Amino acid sequence: MSEPKKQLSRREMLRRGALGAGLAGVAGTAAVLAARTARSGTVWQLDPEKCIQCGNCAVNCVLDPSAVRVVHAFALCGYCDLCFGYFPPGFEPDDEFETPGAESQLCPTGAILRRWTEGPHFEYTIDEALCIGCGKCVKGCGAFGNGSLFLQVRHNRCLNCNECSIAAACPAGAYRRVPADHPYLLKGEDQKA
Repeated sequence: MSEPKKQLSRREMLRRGALGAGLAGVAGTAAVLAARTARSGTVWQLDPEKCIQCGNCAVNCVLDPSAVRVVHAFALCGYCDLCFGYFPPGFEPDDEFETPGAESQLCPTGAILRRWTEGPHFEYTIDEALCIGCGKCVKGCGAFGNGSLFLQVRHNRCLNCNECSIAAACPAGAYRRVPADHPYLLKGEDQKA
């Protein structure tokens, strides 16, 4: 003969339900942590060889201002008399050592600093606190100079979003995940896809 089944009391049913919900919560948390750990070995970065300086970096980042900044590769720089990352194309200074006003600068925020070094040469540096990642200076430097200015994601600011909003908006497909132990893609380096 079979034994009659025990009916669950309300208290026992609530206890089992809470236990099941707790186990589901722990499993969900473990899955999220595993996913984060799996992607924590990589970070988003902009490939300077593919970048077309479209301006999307400045407006599509979830941060304001963007986590993308201009980087100056001094080894590539020719220390031009007229830097077209600093001046707009066609700019003609009145004299050799003119200190141009803001109206003569290409950068909308004045993030590029100009300092006379010697002869007709100037050194141009980037004030990252002022840079918004618009890419205007990079476009000018690449079109009329030697391309020593380029855009990079600064990882001290980047949130490393799972789906980078800039990467989704990049028409050139220049964003990709790179190893976190080598997070910067520099011009002139061998870029592995």
